[in-house]
Amino acid sequence: MANTRLEQVMTLLKAEPDDAFLNHALAMEYVAAGEDKRAIVVMEHLLEVHGDHTGTYYHLGHAYMRAGNKEAAMMVWEKGIETCKLLKKQHHLAELQSAYNEVMFGDD
Repeated sequence: MANTRLEQVMTLLKAEPDDAFLNHALAMEYVAAGEDKRAIVVMEHLLEVHGDHTGTYYHLGHAYMRAGNKEAAMMVWEKGIETCKLLKKQHHLAELQSAYNEVMFGDD
């Protein structure tokens, strides 16, 4: 019987616990499984170690929103926007600004 992707990622993380790609993959597996609390923990760790992993800001903000923490989502998106500007990551910047604006100015 084959391991699930989640099990495979967790096995690989044992050898490289701070690998950005593997931590992002783990977080996305948790999101897909509806386990936002676990995903948030992984993404927070990822950003502590790899603050330049700009795609994570977008997903972390959405996980906070699903968890009912709008303030945390807005804060993480703001930090991501600033990071993207510094790193000139235009694609992720546009995604983050869109998410931020939708929540800030959208119809609740």
